[in-house]
Amino acid sequence: MKLASHRRRIALPGGGAVSAVVALPPGFRRGGRTPAVILAHGAGGDMTNPFLSSVQTGLAREGFVAVKFNFPYTEARRRAPDPRPVLERCYRAVVDAVLADRSLGPPWIAIGGKSLGGRIASHLAAAGAPARGLLFLGYPLHPAGRPEQLRADHLPGVALPMLFVQGTRDTLCDLELLRPVLARLPRATLHTIEGGDHSFRVPRRAGRTDAVDGDRRGGRALAAGARRVAGAPRRDYPRGASAGRTRPA
Repeated sequence: MKLASHRRRIALPGGGAVSAVVALPPGFRRGGRTPAVILAHGAGGDMTNPFLSSVQTGLAREGFVAVKFNFPYTEARRRAPDPRPVLERCYRAVVDAVLADRSLGPPWIAIGGKSLGGRIASHLAAAGAPARGLLFLGYPLHPAGRPEQLRADHLPGVALPMLFVQGTRDTLCDLELLRPVLARLPRATLHTIEGGDHSFRVPRRAGRTDAVDGDRRGGRALAAGARRVAGAPRRDYPRGASAGRTRPA
């Protein structure tokens, strides 16, 4: 079934705007009933990234309003990411726009994103953003080759449930360093992708090249995670979903 989606421009405080795409679930008629998941892209791509787009599609197929958007630097076709305050203001503007849109009117939202996008979402959550949960697609726990520079000091201050989807070969997230962090986050869940790198690509010998995608299986897994971190009733989970703390892919 083809999903309905539309592009929109979201104004930023102080001037300027960024592009966003809103994907609606099958049968969507009016706002006020359907939760939304807002996802930001990673540092090396924009919202057209195939992985991010497939995740958005998978979430919409599973019943969410799914929103992806550009940060200002990718909107302007620059390669270097903006400073963190600029990225946070942009993400906050997108959250405000989704919540204020009467045609959507989500009863709750979850926020997150790929790598950099998820990290910025976590800082928003630490500052009190009106979200019910966080969805991390490859959280960049540290720079590549510099595991001593952890980007986790703010996470214990986030009271929301969190889902970390991490590849076991991710050079930006040593799982042996992540697990002690998660031990201090009682509402965090880790879902590992065996053999996945930071972009969730797996070795060819595994018989597949993308360990997480937007097909029905991937969409169900991510939708179950989004519902779980947001505290949705268990009856909303897809059949077969489990609430285990750490589950191999």
